[in-house]
Amino acid sequence: MPHQDAYRSHRRHGLVQRLFAWMLARSEGVTNRLLETRKRALFSGLRGTVVELGPGTGANLPYLPREVRWIGVEPNPYMHRYLREKAARLGREISLLCGMAEQLPLAGESADAVITTLVLCSVDNVPQVLGEVRRVLRPGGRFIFIEHVAAPRGTLLRRIQEAVRPVWTVVADGCHPDRETWAALEAAGFSDLRYERFELPVPLKIIAPCIAGSAVKEAVT
Repeated sequence: MPHQDAYRSHRRHGLVQRLFAWMLARSEGVTNRLLETRKRALFSGLRGTVVELGPGTGANLPYLPREVRWIGVEPNPYMHRYLREKAARLGREISLLCGMAEQLPLAGESADAVITTLVLCSVDNVPQVLGEVRRVLRPGGRFIFIEHVAAPRGTLLRRIQEAVRPVWTVVADGCHPDRETWAALEAAGFSDLRYERFELPVPLKIIAPCIAGSAVKEAVT
């Protein structure tokens, strides 16, 4: 029966989301140790209203200046409890919304900065997300990102990323390990796009290639 099939599919998806939230909450310490230096460098100068897409269990909150007004847009409802608990431990006021990055529940030109870390690999439509980022940023606002990306074409690692993608997207909440995120950033219409490539020192090499940097929404002159 179609309605029963839909129910089972929704329930399986919910179980995967719940498990992914549980796993992320227990692994964020490792991820933060690997990315701490870059997070401190990229986040330290942020001011005003900061929107974080896919904040997960709140791994970035300790690195953001306390004076910023933080708004999180997290589509996985099972992350929300962990995130609120993290904010309470840090003594931070937060605004948490349930929504998709492709259609942000925010007014245009309402953010001074937007940040993503290890998120663009799992969205459905990267160009649409980046269009939404540009829409909600104020002129002169900054987009800050740390993302794992595809290995260079023709390499063995790239072929492995492509081979495991169908299974990996299911077990890792939609993550595409072979996504060329830098190309989407370069085509998104930002000004002053800057990023560096690096590799995470992790045993799971399919998520080792990364980029980190920032882009600016061009100010009106």
